[in-house]
Amino acid sequence: MPGFLNKLFGDKKENKPDDPSSPTREERPRPIHVTDADFEERILQSDKLAIVDLWAEWCNPCHLIAPIIEDLAVEYEGRVIVAKLDVDHNPNTPARFGIMGIPTVLYIKNGREVDRIVGAQSYVAFANKIEKWLDA
Repeated sequence: MPGFLNKLFGDKKENKPDDPSSPTREERPRPIHVTDADFEERILQSDKLAIVDLWAEWCNPCHLIAPIIEDLAVEYEGRVIVAKLDVDHNPNTPARFGIMGIPTVLYIKNGREVDRIVGAQSYVAFANKIEKWLDA
């Protein structure tokens, strides 16, 4: 059984050589953190598509999608603004967009909301919406 699990999930003992050209976790692009105070300037006034993850520290589904949001920041670096907004510390923006549950990821283009995903979803679900709006 351990051999099967190792094939399925990978053997933690297996050391793969590090790719010197790949950035470390600390060097990877990361989502930006926005607040009620700078949301207008950094998100609504941007000429790029923005996705904004509205989350809270106590929200377990928010923690489930956090790595996905980080991966999207890497994948779409320079083409999409990937941001996070803590709803507990910034209540005005969620109220402005009628947010009723978190996590909610807003897709904002040209200063207006064009789409949203509520709840935990897969990387593909988030990326498909980005692709839909990226060149629209």
